[in-house]
Amino acid sequence: MESFNRIVDALTGAVFFKIPLLGTQIELVVLYLAVPMLFFTVWLGFPNVRCIGHAFRILRNQPREGEAKGDVSQFAALTTALSGTIGLGNIAGVAVALTMGGPGAIFWMFAIGWFAMTVKMAEVTLGLKYRITDEYGHVHGGPMYVLKAVLGRRGLPRLGVVLGGFYAFFALFGAIPMVQVNQSFAQVSVVTGFTNGWIYGIGLAFAVALVTLGGAHWLGEVSKRLTPLKVGVYLAGIVAILVLHADAIPAALAAIWRGAWGFDAAAGGAVGAFVAGMRRAVFASEAGVGSAVMAHSLARTEHPVSEGMVALLEPLLGTMIVCGIGGLAMVVAGTWTDPNLKGIEITSAAFAHVSSWFPLLLAIVVVLFAYSTLVAWGFYGLQAWGYLFGHGPKAQWSYKILYIVALPPAAVIDLGRVIDIIDSSFFLMAIPNVLALFLCAGELRRDVRAYREQARI
Repeated sequence: MESFNRIVDALTGAVFFKIPLLGTQIELVVLYLAVPMLFFTVWLGFPNVRCIGHAFRILRNQPREGEAKGDVSQFAALTTALSGTIGLGNIAGVAVALTMGGPGAIFWMFAIGWFAMTVKMAEVTLGLKYRITDEYGHVHGGPMYVLKAVLGRRGLPRLGVVLGGFYAFFALFGAIPMVQVNQSFAQVSVVTGFTNGWIYGIGLAFAVALVTLGGAHWLGEVSKRLTPLKVGVYLAGIVAILVLHADAIPAALAAIWRGAWGFDAAAGGAVGAFVAGMRRAVFASEAGVGSAVMAHSLARTEHPVSEGMVALLEPLLGTMIVCGIGGLAMVVAGTWTDPNLKGIEITSAAFAHVSSWFPLLLAIVVVLFAYSTLVAWGFYGLQAWGYLFGHGPKAQWSYKILYIVALPPAAVIDLGRVIDIIDSSFFLMAIPNVLALFLCAGELRRDVRAYREQARI
């Protein structure tokens, strides 16, 4: 066990290696993901400004079944991807950013989320361009297929297969579902007093199995209904907090602005706010990690860039709106200043300002967020498994069963080192994915320009 612990410590130490930045420490992997956000925003002509309206128009006029290649509608692909990105991290992550960087961190979360939109568009465009169709007529895509195709075309087929396998291998570990189950049960237990983790875990596993065993089409149908519901319920609670503290909103906005530029000395000034906001925005949006590409690759469209445009909306909705408004509510409620609270406890305390039963509403939201994330990441893991072991029925069913069986124990065990392995694997996925983005920078710009000329945007 000691040898295992040393290996895990070495892995996490390497993945989350910190470097000094403007007098504070920040993980190198966060900067590794932030750089392409800035680069591709400029390189692709600021589509996060000029193409948002077009993205919504695509959703209103998306191809119907039989009109284009793909397994689900573009809206269903978007909501599936949002199921994976809008999770417990969006609820607890805002509170973490506040405690680390003060109110100014909310401004930088919002700003970095805006830059993340372009990276999301770029990686999804490539995913659609290089997706494959298996012998059963189903489409599959993701950074592993992009790497395999792009490097193969450049005379490096073995390297493409290896890097694609590297991505898929760590995607399997990054998709391990234990954290969402464990954290959602903890919140439910605190609010309701329910303490039987096995019953909770088995019930959640049964609910996940209903979708996972149904395949991509059923996943898309559930996601396009569940994602708007969970976000709507959460934002309703947030709006209730803001209405209750309406007189404090101007002061909260002022505190966020002052904190962002260092006019307040709390939490490390401007640098502390920037680093905290950037870190949480990168984590929340997953832009550059490439996970959501696997969901978008199912989309029914003949134009890869059109689905890339739809993917622009992910960080807009998940990071800028959900995290931004949630952060404002935490500031007006003032619960982030309580030293006895941390993470989701800060959010729960803010909900309690509305009514004593409001934390129960948050518990429901937490379960919905955890459930939808489990369903989405089960699909992501399945795609990685398929790349490594094939998309045949036996391979598919073996992964689905393993995934579902892994859920119940997560509610009752001490995750400990498992969390370190999952987090490290998640960000190791970014290494080959960002490499693929830069390898394809030229063709990305050509494809985006050609599409925008055709669409007149």
